[in-house]
Order: sequence, then C-alpha cells, then structure tokens
Amino acid sequence: MPNEAILIIKDNPAMLRGLKDNFVFKGYHVKTAKDGESGLNEALNSKPDLIILDIMLPGINGYEICRLIRGEGLNMPIIILTAKGQESDIILGLNLGADDYVTKPFNIHELLARVNAFLRRRRQEEIRQSQFGDFTLNLDSRQLSRRGKEIELTPKEFGLLALFVKRTGCALTRDEILKLVWGYDILVTARSVDRCVNTLRNKIEKDPGRPIYIKTIRDVGYRFES
Repeated sequence: MPNEAILIIKDNPAMLRGLKDNFVFKGYHVKTAKDGESGLNEALNSKPDLIILDIMLPGINGYEICRLIRGEGLNMPIIILTAKGQESDIILGLNLGADDYVTKPFNIHELLARVNAFLRRRRQEEIRQSQFGDFTLNLDSRQLSRRGKEIELTPKEFGLLALFVKRTGCALTRDEILKLVWGYDILVTARSVDRCVNTLRNKIEKDPGRPIYIKTIRDVGYRFES
C-alpha cells in the first residue's frame, strides 16, 4: 500500500471529508486545509508528496497558492479542481505550475487513478533524484540545487555528496570513501577526503562548524544524515 502524504485544500467540508476518507482508505497519509492561507502554510511546512487544490478558496485562491509553491522551488505534483467547461481556469492553473486538472463534478475513481499515476512516476524519478532539507541532488544532470537555485560543485564534491546521499545513515570510513569516490589513485590520501568534506560542508551546511548533514565519526570517518 502507498504511504505518501497528500494535502487536500478544499473549502467544502463535506467534499473535503469525502476526499480524505477515500485517500485514507487507499493507504495515503492525508492532511487537509479549508482555506487558502492554512493550505499554503501546510504545503510549505510539510512539503507533501502531492497536492489536490481547489481554485476557489477563502483568502488566498488556488492560483496564488500554486504560484507561491512553485516560487519556493517545490516540485510536488499539483492537481487542480476546476468547474466544468472553464478552459481559462485550466490554462491559467497549468501556466502557474499545476500538473493536471480534474473538472467538477468528478469521478473519485478517476482522481484516485491520476494521483496514483503521478506518485508512481515520482517514485521512479526519485531513484535518480534525492532531497535533503531544502536541497535536491539530481544524479542524471549531476546538479545540486537549493530551492531551485543551482549550487556549483566540483566533480569530487558531487561524487562525495552522491555517495553520502545513497548511504544515508551509514558510517563510512575514509578508506571506503577514497575507494568509492577517488578510485585507486595512489597520490590521494585520507586528508583529501577531509578537505573535500570541509569544502562541501561550506556549501550545504548553515553552520559548517556544527554540521547537521555530514557528521564526523571520531577515528572512523563520516556519516550523512538527512
């Protein structure tokens, strides 16, 4: 069963409850919001795996929510709910960053199928893309970004970070890191690992002196925590 988190932002209490019950029954973790402001705050704070977003909401409307979410560099799928035949609503929503739309009244089974398809593709994509904190590491493009802004890494820094992310929570010795990132270059020593860790910390840690991601394990090496 799925265990992804879904946020539903809808001002109609009966419909909101019905949507939540259906998605909970399918195994999703569901959070809800009844107005635009609380929905936006929930989206930015909890960063759900997918958002179902009504257009007409009290306070901040769905268009503005969509725009602000994308402005923060968040890329979770957004499905908007719109009135039947309102093509201009659909076009505007898609242009502001929504991924799909469902017209009201809609079939709950169709909505469940669309959500499942989006999250299935997202699970497949995450194999090649990892997130920690505000950072996204893309293994295909060999890029690290923070809230959509690219952070330049040297080839060795990228290789080291990719190794850390793949082995999150694991203790890695300096010799192990040397073999996996540097290969068998006889001119490289364990000090090269320490220097690379220091430069990488300067780029991803808020306070490199008190790292929250790359932890030093005394007399052993390092451990990455996301």
